[in-house]
Amino acid sequence: MPDEAAVKEEIEILSEKELDRTIKRLGSQILEKIPDIGSLLLIGIPTRGVYLSKLLAKYLEELSGQSVENGCLDPTFHRDDLARVGARIAQVTDLPSSVDNREVVLIDDVIYTGRTIKAALEALHLWGRAKRVTLLTMVDRGHREVPIQPDFCGRVVPTSKDETIYLRLREVDGESGIFLCKNV
Repeated sequence: MPDEAAVKEEIEILSEKELDRTIKRLGSQILEKIPDIGSLLLIGIPTRGVYLSKLLAKYLEELSGQSVENGCLDPTFHRDDLARVGARIAQVTDLPSSVDNREVVLIDDVIYTGRTIKAALEALHLWGRAKRVTLLTMVDRGHREVPIQPDFCGRVVPTSKDETIYLRLREVDGESGIFLCKNV
């Protein structure tokens, strides 16, 4: 029997159809800001950011007719708050080419305190010097602890600190959508 304190109320913020439409809108915004697809490098932050990066690359390829490079950058060992958030098994950083002089779009599912992105920027610096780095997040839930804001954002969802936002993608979770979980 589940612990009563662990019971959560879940609210759908975006359906699968709305999520797909939002991903396509974000892809179009990337093309408007970075028209040279050859210089574009999408880099996902584990876990959902990596899958989101792949979905965006696929859509950008459909729009432009050119392949879009994408990879994975795990910033775990660059975090300054591991004691607070806890360590997890780090994923292998996998970048398809150098970041030097590239238009890099860092991709994460939800931005909260900004510390994951800060760590990702530090990790990215070890791989080279990008021409420009922009940030795409599917959800901005507020509560920033560092001055980092997304350049591309699917949805702003103000939350309390005891709420959590989940991006679910069919490839990983068996369903797609964005959900707000409240402790009940």
